Amino acid sequence: VQLQASGGGLVQAGASLKLSCSTSRRAAISRMAVGWFRQAPGKEREFVSVVSRGGSSQVYADSVKGRFTISRDNAKNMVYLQMDNLKPEDTAVYYCAARDTILTWDITRMTKESDYQFWGQGTQVTVSS
Repeated sequence: VQLQASGGGLVQAGASLKLSCSTSRRAAISRMAVGWFRQAPGKEREFVSVVSRGGSSQVYADSVKGRFTISRDNAKNMVYLQMDNLKPEDTAVYYCAARDTILTWDITRMTKESDYQFWGQGTQVTVSS
């Protein structure tokens, strides 16, 4: 399964961006929990957010709670990350990742890279002060 992240760009602090994640197989994403990670220059990749396959559960890193919103539209085969009130420290390459799960899968523990089976290429987000 190939994932593709898009929607990054250069914005000023306080602005918003909406990232999108799509897959190469239409039926695949509806069976998967999908997460977002980011990697800033010189730093390790870190967890940002994850949404359950049905969309009813979401988990966020403390650093983005209240500012970022993850959502999905399985009919469109898409997962989104709405990023509001962006800060310079949000500057990073953002990656989406996915894992086949059952409907009742507990996503609260899906905060490590090793929890995910599939990864896409990242999209650059740069926030200027």
